[in-house]
Amino acid sequence: MKKFSTLLAALVVGAGLAACSPPPEAPPLAKPAESIQRDGELVIDGETIADPALWKAAQEEGGLVLYSGYTQDSEASVLEQFKADTGLDVKLIRLTPNRLYERLVAEYGAGKLNADVVRISDAGFVSGLSKRGVFAPYTPSTAVNLRDDVVFDGGAYYRTFDPIYTFGYNTAMIDKDAAPTAWKSLLDKRWDGKLGIAQAGAGGSALALTRFQREVLGDDYLRDYAGRTRVFDSLGAELDALARGEIEAGTVVVSSVNIAINENAPVTFVVPPEGVTAYDYYTGLASTAHNVAAGKVFMNWNLSKRGQNVMRDIGEYSVRADVPAPEVRGVSLPDFDDPRVHRITPADSITHAPDDQKAWNAIFGYNE
Repeated sequence: MKKFSTLLAALVVGAGLAACSPPPEAPPLAKPAESIQRDGELVIDGETIADPALWKAAQEEGGLVLYSGYTQDSEASVLEQFKADTGLDVKLIRLTPNRLYERLVAEYGAGKLNADVVRISDAGFVSGLSKRGVFAPYTPSTAVNLRDDVVFDGGAYYRTFDPIYTFGYNTAMIDKDAAPTAWKSLLDKRWDGKLGIAQAGAGGSALALTRFQREVLGDDYLRDYAGRTRVFDSLGAELDALARGEIEAGTVVVSSVNIAINENAPVTFVVPPEGVTAYDYYTGLASTAHNVAAGKVFMNWNLSKRGQNVMRDIGEYSVRADVPAPEVRGVSLPDFDDPRVHRITPADSITHAPDDQKAWNAIFGYNE
């Protein structure tokens, strides 16, 4: 009897520990490099990322400071692969693009900017930073086979990848047969009060979506959508609400959904017939950089075929012509040049942003 009691107690304790133990870590989304050479120079998958002099200097610095407006989980996925490839540490300062812009302007103006590399969306933001002198012109040795419209201000900063903005839904609440398949599907009464959207001032991504919606779907569509939706301050907050079932469908970024699914969130995305939005993310070496060599290695890695394939694995469009469109969860995204992919150019973004923001705020009754 005593042995049985002891065994029962052990089983109860074991079950309790199992119940309290954290879930296993999600597997990495991006594939590891096939080959890495760090002896003398840095060569990844046969491509030279840093010559001997640059690599030696970067190793002596040991790492860099990155100021980024890229989504937290997405940036973490990229940096995990960069660290695995190079061994260099990255201290990440991460804010939403609008808040990051404010911080960059304030710190640079006060002579206290500690960034080695800056990553941000929104053509207006990055152009404004460039005019202020935040970036140092640099030509990465890996900047080859690039698409058009990648290099800006003589190499001050580069379009590095394009996330994909569309809509998605909660798979635990909606059967696939009943799921929305087109933007116009979301105007059905079935979705009243069950939709979400991120406010247009959250950054370049939200304004890019607004431009697409106004240009392709029309303001009447937005007015109808506004009457059925809940507005969120950021994309991250909206995706969290979607995963929790607080809303059933809403606007999403493919890479963020991919990462959420990897962490067992019941969400998915749709490639609707009306199209998707692609918006630019820009990266540049800071003129204030203390870790210049490590910053240059980071820039080289980002534009290398290896770095661009990491972006593709996560679910972003590459800026290299020799890297195909992403395939996410068995869904092949349209080629970047496909008419369904509506990239908002920097010129269009800067031209339309003030009016789009004003119109969006009026339609949704939103006060910043």
